[in-house]
Amino acid sequence: MSSQDVLQDASTLASYNVLLQVMFRALTFVMNAFTLRFVSKELIGVVNVRLMLLYSTLVFLSREAFRRACLSGGSGPGRSWRQTLNLLWLTLPLGVLWGSLLVCVWLWLLEAPDPQAVPHYGPAVGVFALASLVELLGEPLWVLAQAHLLVRLKLGAESLALGAKCLFTVGLVVLAPQGGLYIFSAAQLVYTGCLVLCYLVYFVRFVGSEEANRKGFPIKTVGELLPRSAPGEPAVDWALARLTWSFFKQSILKQLLTEGERYVMTFLSVLSFGDQGVYDIVNNLGSMVARFLFLPIEESFYVFFSKVLRRGGDARSQKQEDVSVAAEVLESLLKLVVVVGLVITVFGYAYSHLALDLYGGALLSAGAGPVLLRVYSGYVLLLAVNGITECFVFAAMSQEELDRYNGVMLALSVSFLLLSYLLTGWLGSVGFILANCLNMALRILHSLLYIQRYFQAGPWGPMRGLLPSPALLLALALSAVVTALSESMFCCSSGWPLRLVHVAVGAVCLSGVLLTVLLTETRLVAFVRTQLRPGTRGKRT
Repeated sequence: MSSQDVLQDASTLASYNVLLQVMFRALTFVMNAFTLRFVSKELIGVVNVRLMLLYSTLVFLSREAFRRACLSGGSGPGRSWRQTLNLLWLTLPLGVLWGSLLVCVWLWLLEAPDPQAVPHYGPAVGVFALASLVELLGEPLWVLAQAHLLVRLKLGAESLALGAKCLFTVGLVVLAPQGGLYIFSAAQLVYTGCLVLCYLVYFVRFVGSEEANRKGFPIKTVGELLPRSAPGEPAVDWALARLTWSFFKQSILKQLLTEGERYVMTFLSVLSFGDQGVYDIVNNLGSMVARFLFLPIEESFYVFFSKVLRRGGDARSQKQEDVSVAAEVLESLLKLVVVVGLVITVFGYAYSHLALDLYGGALLSAGAGPVLLRVYSGYVLLLAVNGITECFVFAAMSQEELDRYNGVMLALSVSFLLLSYLLTGWLGSVGFILANCLNMALRILHSLLYIQRYFQAGPWGPMRGLLPSPALLLALALSAVVTALSESMFCCSSGWPLRLVHVAVGAVCLSGVLLTVLLTETRLVAFVRTQLRPGTRGKRT
């Protein structure tokens, strides 16, 4: 498959992933806004911080390294999918080991919430761990779908699973709000069960079908999806297993960096469960665009870079056409996330207070919530750039380079946790976000230095994508001043008419910024139109 074909498939995958995440975040947004009226902020803190940290830690440590390694090999005819699937099935026993350890920590080492305010904590821990293991059952199928770019499968499966979770949660919160943690635990189990069931039903129907044979799908029978051995051949590809081990060591550090503030909140008790709930709500609001736009693009184009570039080789030793396409795509992706990140930073400052007031009322807007969301708006820019730079770096690094980078990640993890603890004691919840900003800036610097070395021998300059046009920077600066003045004059304690004036001012400024993008960032506009618009690549499974 040529680099252009891979780019087209990766672009289609990114487009559908973005649509999926938009829907996911919109439904979650509405569900959280609704449930805030029925449950306490302490319950939200326990569920969204303590229990979801258990879930994300167990799942991430059990599967992330396998995903990275097994997607690095592409899906070409020279690959042994029997060995790859055997390796992927190890995620389940690994998950059982991690789950046993983490459940003991969550039950016996961490401070339990007040049973009068948040009852049923123990059973909820067990159910969340079980939900994580159920999700790991579908991991081999997820990697198969991702490697073969079965984009509609992921969209459909996660849509159905999310819909079931939302309906289940909202229904029980209204009918039996006293259920508390039982409701949210069961809802998580419903989500993972539906997700795995959708993948299973799809592959049972797809494997061995005429469509699968026409597409050259390597699995011919449903039995081949299960672990199996072959005479005279190792059960797993040991080179792939060693790469998985490198990613595994890195994944522990990456999880500390990704969820560092939650670990500090959970293990050091620097905030009450109520304050944790408010912080988590603000964090989810601030990261909505990052999660529904940036993360799907990062995941999809990691597949693209992994297939187009040979891991461990520099630009001179690879096919120059592939390197050129990779450089152009990297430049366009950097420009895209920088532009979107700057827009979020500018408009997030002036509209944080209004957004929180609409979403949660005085519970969120009367305290430190608006300041948290303003600072987070600036953090989104760093988060976006780091996602794309590390997407390329992790796809291009050799195993030895990945091992060396683990040392860098260890130093960053320790410094981040220390900064989080110190800054939180000084500045409260804002300290978490500032520590994230400093950490993310260091990670970006490391990745940019690698990219500079990688492309230095040729005419490529992908880091030009970090520089928006002067006209766009001017438009953003003017918008920042105008919207800040508008907030001070019209928002948010003078009634709805003046609030609507503030919204109208923002709409005019945003229109001006978008018009400037269309006129001055023509290459970026062309990239978005040709690569990231759903439906521009024709129909795919």
